[in-house]
Amino acid sequence: MELAACVVCIMATLLVYGVMQERIIRVPYGSSGEFFQYSLFLVFCNRILTCAFAITVMLVLKKDLSPVAPIYKYGGVSLSNILATTCQYEALKYVSFPVQTLGKSAKMIPVMIWGTLIMQKRYGLRDYLLALCITAGAAVFLLYGEGAQTKSLSGGENSIWGLALMAGYLGFDGFTSTFQDKLFKGYSMEVFNQILYVTLCSCALSTFGLLTQGNLFPALSFISRHRDCFFHVFLLSLAATASQFFINHTIKTFGALTFAIIMTTRQLVSILLSCLWFAHPLSWKQWLGTLLVFGSLYYKSYAGATDRTKQAVKEPESVELQGKTDTAQQV
Repeated sequence: MELAACVVCIMATLLVYGVMQERIIRVPYGSSGEFFQYSLFLVFCNRILTCAFAITVMLVLKKDLSPVAPIYKYGGVSLSNILATTCQYEALKYVSFPVQTLGKSAKMIPVMIWGTLIMQKRYGLRDYLLALCITAGAAVFLLYGEGAQTKSLSGGENSIWGLALMAGYLGFDGFTSTFQDKLFKGYSMEVFNQILYVTLCSCALSTFGLLTQGNLFPALSFISRHRDCFFHVFLLSLAATASQFFINHTIKTFGALTFAIIMTTRQLVSILLSCLWFAHPLSWKQWLGTLLVFGSLYYKSYAGATDRTKQAVKEPESVELQGKTDTAQQV
């Protein structure tokens, strides 16, 4: 039930986040048709609100505000998170939201690679095959949806630079969640503690970036001229703040790979529910993609339960064998 609640909350908050993100970046403001060009300013606003909320919650709950891990480790998560978010925003200038959604279906592979490099995890052939099946199924479902092959995948939109930014997003995002997982496991760290110090580092880094680029005051001037943009940025930051708490709790409780699976399947589930709700027909290729994703998830759940059962059986046997050995030695 806890995992299901995390999935629902992550999906709901990121749905609002995605809509606001595309509205701010891709739709012009005002009669002059001005586009918002300050991606790092959005990161700054997101982190400021998240930081303020984390401090408030910790003070209300009377939690210790001192850092648990060295500051540079929080800074590592912060830097990779800023780079991932900036790549995500910048990519929307070159590829459409559906194309970006398609790219996000490959989240599991970078997480597994980073898990091997950072946490010395060992994934078997079965794990990689399941990751490939889930990724392929989600990609097939998104690629062959109604209207998916029109503007979203055509012409200059699908540029090399846009795809490079998406690759950067996947790499940095995979590092972020994996290193967060490592911090949770390596230190006695609560969710609010990590969020607070990661966002504090992000505020400092994004402020430095905005000042050196000379974009802080132009961004403030833009949202002062376009009040609807101010409202959209506030909604984006609110959704980002809420999603951060659910995401961090999921990573701490269930691990980075489980979070990557949730993020991959949510793309498919949201479109599938939309098709069912509005009675849009699904092609046979989309049904094949759906079967591939949920079949892989079911097999992963079944195989995991089987492995845990085998481990539980082995442990009493090993204890019993050790007891017999000790008795024999005493005789």
